[in-house]
Formats: sequence, C-alpha cells, structure tokens
Amino acid sequence: MSAADLSALQRPNDRLWRRRIVNRLMELLAWVAAALAVFFLGVVVWSVAKKGASALNFDFFTKPYAGVDVPHQGLANAFVGTFVIVGLATLMALPFGILIAIYVNEYAPKAIRGAVNLMLDVLAGVPAIVIGIFVYSLIVVTHGQSGYAGAFALAVIMLPFVARATIEVLALVPNSLREAALGVGAPRWRVTLGVVLPQTIGGVLTGATLAVARVAGETAPLLFCSSLATPGTHWNPSQPLQSVPVQIFELIEQADQQSYAMAWGAALVLILFILFASLGARWLATRSKRKIARAFK
Repeated sequence: MSAADLSALQRPNDRLWRRRIVNRLMELLAWVAAALAVFFLGVVVWSVAKKGASALNFDFFTKPYAGVDVPHQGLANAFVGTFVIVGLATLMALPFGILIAIYVNEYAPKAIRGAVNLMLDVLAGVPAIVIGIFVYSLIVVTHGQSGYAGAFALAVIMLPFVARATIEVLALVPNSLREAALGVGAPRWRVTLGVVLPQTIGGVLTGATLAVARVAGETAPLLFCSSLATPGTHWNPSQPLQSVPVQIFELIEQADQQSYAMAWGAALVLILFILFASLGARWLATRSKRKIARAFK
C-alpha cells in the first residue's frame, strides 16, 4: 500500500480526534457556566440569609409593621397583603390561561395558533413596570389603588406562563386518546374537559406554581396599583394592601438598622418561598410526565 493510501486512511481518525477534543471543550464550558450560575445563586442566598436570619422570629410573622424604631414588630401586614393579592391574581389568570391553552391546542387553526403563541411570548416579555403603568391608566386613575388593581396587574404577568405551560402539557396527550373518545360518540368539548384535561392537571399546577413564583417578587406593578396602604393588617382587597416586595423597597430607604434587618429578613422569606415553589413545580412536572407516560404505554 502506498503512502498516499495510508494518509487517506489516517484522515478520518484525525477528524474523529479533533471532534472529541472540541466535544470535551464544549462540555467543560457548559460545566463551568452551570457551576458559575450555581455559585452566584449560592452567594446571593448565603448573603441574604446571613443578613436576614436574625430578623426572623415569631413577632416577624405575626405582628404588623408599625414604623421606625418600634420594638417587637413584624411584617404580618405585608405577608397577608401578598397572600391576598397573589391569590386573587392566580384566580384571575388560571382559568383564562387554561381556556387559552385549550383553544390553541384543541380548536385553533394553524395560522391562529401561531399568532396566539407569538402574542403569548410577547406578553411574557413585556416589562412588569409597563404592565403596572397600563393597569394604572386603566383602573387606578379612575378607581384608585386597591388590592384588586394589584392582583389584576399580576394576573396579566401570570397569564402567558400559565397558558404556555398548559399548551405544552396538552401537546403531550396522545391523539389516540382523543380519537378513542370521539369514536364512541362523545362531543368534542366533552372529550376535552372530561378526558384530555384531567391528564394534564400536574402540568397545569406546574405552570400555576411557576407563575406564582414569578410574580411573588414583583415590585413595580404594585407600586402603581397597591402601595398606599394604611397601617395595620388588612384582608379587604377593595383597599390598597401592603406587599412584601413593596415593604422591602420602603424599609431599605430607612436609616435605622432595624429596618435594614427586617428588609433582609423579608427578602430571605421571599427567596425561600420562590425556591420551594420552584422545587414543587419541578416535582409536579416530573410526576405529570410520568403519569402520562404510564397511562399510554
């Protein structure tokens, strides 16, 4: 065999070796990027925990904020307000998000489906402060600030996340299930609500949980819609309600150390809530996929 033939046989091995080197380098870069993300998250959580853990006590969760230099106070008013506002926002966004997903996945023509998906992506990317200004001009200018206005602003932010998550999980349900139900004479709406949708409950809850985690820390919309709250703990959403993000914003502007510590404590509670909500969403998503996979093997 000539030298030319030997060199021709060696070229594929040389290319394979280079591909392996490039593959190893890309894996290393990906690992470094992931490690940096985890490192910075750990630094943030550790820093917030170090500065805010001292403020966490029984009074912090049970007593309202009463002003600067008042001993034995807490942020119960902010926790209650956040619970009411986010709860109302979930009640507003969840049914509309599910209905949008059902229409897009089950009924809409291809052209309309693409347009709606595009609009959902655009809405998900709109800055929260823009949505706050929109709700301010739509509701607050004529009716004043209230918990309802803040909940509506957060519901607008939640809507695309709930809808897209539900669309994705509806697409996982095999068409054979729909065809079998339609084949026995069930109407289309009955098939969707009674057969398809129950298989996606875990995915719907996943989208709702992620959406709640997304809006729990929003400050800008609530500054426009529900920030002029009166002192004390209130449950009535027809009046402005205090919230944890707005309370952090106000506390960090104070000059005393107690306010700083309470702000860090509230930030720690918010981070822990988002952390556990995200873990719960991941668990629900995994459980939903396994359930669907087992049902249609």
